[in-house]
Amino acid sequence: MTVRVIAKLDVKPPHVVKPVHFEGLRKMGDPSEMAKKYYDQGADELFYIDIVSSLYQREILFNEIEKVANKLFIPFAAGGGVKSIDDFSKMFHMGADKIVINTYAIQENPNIIDQAAKIFGSQAVVVNIEAKRWKNYWECYTDCGRIQSQKSVSDWVSEVEQRGAGEILLQSVDMDGRRRGFDIELASKIVDLVNIPVVVSSGAGSLEDIKTLIEVASPSGVVIASLLHYEQATILEIKEYLNNDMAVSQ
Repeated sequence: MTVRVIAKLDVKPPHVVKPVHFEGLRKMGDPSEMAKKYYDQGADELFYIDIVSSLYQREILFNEIEKVANKLFIPFAAGGGVKSIDDFSKMFHMGADKIVINTYAIQENPNIIDQAAKIFGSQAVVVNIEAKRWKNYWECYTDCGRIQSQKSVSDWVSEVEQRGAGEILLQSVDMDGRRRGFDIELASKIVDLVNIPVVVSSGAGSLEDIKTLIEVASPSGVVIASLLHYEQATILEIKEYLNNDMAVSQ
């Protein structure tokens, strides 16, 4: 199995920020500079998520996306505040290869997933899942883990797959930013439930955490933020560590 190692930039323009439980934002640096840094380190892909666009109900800052895209020669996924097919088109024009959608699709218009997949292809549509655990099930949240959707993660991921989404970005509200390991049970459940790629974020505090996620849950990709931002590891070091026991993308 080949696993993609993906760098993620959570952005509150003009800064990359690092939240804990999607809150308590700490400024980390300039998005385009950090994107170039992780590209140079060997990231297989980069995710750019404007985490406040939907929350603040403001327009997408397309110029910020373009600045990051201009630094990269790897697949680039961008999201935050996407509400229309025109938003998809503009983000592609700015250099994104895939578009990440969450709030608008689950709160207002899930048909946008069908429409975007039909127009641009399923491979270009990524649905972001913000999962919060309640006893023995997980609920989808939006707006940085603040707003309940009343939809279970299992039901929603099955629905978005049927609608034509090509990939799931799976995040854990409970584990995000804590650096205590991934929600392995959640990741395993969703990977087993759908037949589209699932890339898993939220919780990497060590190289061992990444290895455990891959060995137990078998995601298509592992999404890293804190380890990189706090310079606890580089992309190259992550890949070298994983290469001792398993196949990662080279």
